[in-house]
Amino acid sequence: MSTLSVSELKKALVANGFEVYRTIGDLVIVAERVRDNLIMDSNVAAGAGNSLSVRFVVRTQGNDFPSESEAQLFARARNLAKACDGRGYREVDTTIVPIRDPGDPTRTLDTWYEVAFVKDVRSLDELLAELGYALSLEKTVTRS
Repeated sequence: MSTLSVSELKKALVANGFEVYRTIGDLVIVAERVRDNLIMDSNVAAGAGNSLSVRFVVRTQGNDFPSESEAQLFARARNLAKACDGRGYREVDTTIVPIRDPGDPTRTLDTWYEVAFVKDVRSLDELLAELGYALSLEKTVTRS
């Protein structure tokens, strides 16, 4: 398996047309451009270090399904990731993220139920292809 430092990986991503949103540890978070002047976290990252990997996060927003349990909300997020079954992704984490009111941090506006998936890749070319695939995935459950 290929290894790249975080710095080398960031340079390779930019050289191949990806925008970097930020870096957290050995993860390089890829940006999604919503408008020309606005970039956002895409919930997709490239992992550097001992092995290369692609990570993405899917979520269910609790306010969209107010009568459902945590287990049901996580199940909805996992179901959204079914599109990548057979591609080698594995679930690695679940997180409950409270979304606070910026004007009143004691008030919670919503709660996100997130599930993270990772795929180890063998080369930079495979990583670039998988990043493109992960960016194309729907990552937020919507009301039907």
